[in-house]
Amino acid sequence: MTAQALAADLLDLLLPRGCVACGERIPPEDGGSLVCVRCRTLLRPPPPPRCPRCDVPVGTGTVEGTPCLECADWPEILFYARAATVMEPPASDMVHALKYEGWSRLSLPMGRRMAAVLPQASGSQVVVPVPTTPGRRRMRGYNQADLLARVVSGQTGYPLVEALRRPRGGSQVKSSPRERQANVSGAFRMVGAARSRIEDAEVILVDDVLTTGATAKAAASVLGAAGAKSVGLVTFSRALPFGEEGGRPSSA
Repeated sequence: MTAQALAADLLDLLLPRGCVACGERIPPEDGGSLVCVRCRTLLRPPPPPRCPRCDVPVGTGTVEGTPCLECADWPEILFYARAATVMEPPASDMVHALKYEGWSRLSLPMGRRMAAVLPQASGSQVVVPVPTTPGRRRMRGYNQADLLARVVSGQTGYPLVEALRRPRGGSQVKSSPRERQANVSGAFRMVGAARSRIEDAEVILVDDVLTTGATAKAAASVLGAAGAKSVGLVTFSRALPFGEEGGRPSSA
């Protein structure tokens, strides 16, 4: 056993790791996970039946072909959205830990779940993270969407393209739908050097949470104007448009 491994085992013995979602001790034999087995089993996808475009649960009484009000105002370029989990504990705790508590290693299990819910590819695909502002990136030390996008790219083999930048933008935490829309209106810009890689590509836009769709709509519009063939959104979690989300608020 190496000195590093011995030190890690000793640290686990003296200071047992706690699950980032529930705080329960995680045994060393659980592969260095940050989320306990129980919490992993509690993660659930949005319940069916769901809108084929935006993936929101539509209810069992919905007539097939009925327009979905959640994505009725989406730009044509934004073809679909998929989410790995519902925004409730423990998923909401994982999002908060990744975004605000510095647990960057959570991007690996979260990103793997996101890659698993992507629709089958039909053309040339690229992965594009939703950017954050320079100030937030300095404060957090990373952009959580970028970390997730790198995992999705690694899992799928689709190239990662940092095609967007966000020079400004207000906080989305506790914002109303109208305020969220205003915060992201005109907030995104194309990275000039990336334009050639976006043209005629099917873009997979990556973010941590889908709440109202304001961020995705604004980003997709910029990508469409740059020549993208289509834009699809994949997130780790989705806030349902009814009932309580549970957990802490998100800024997505």
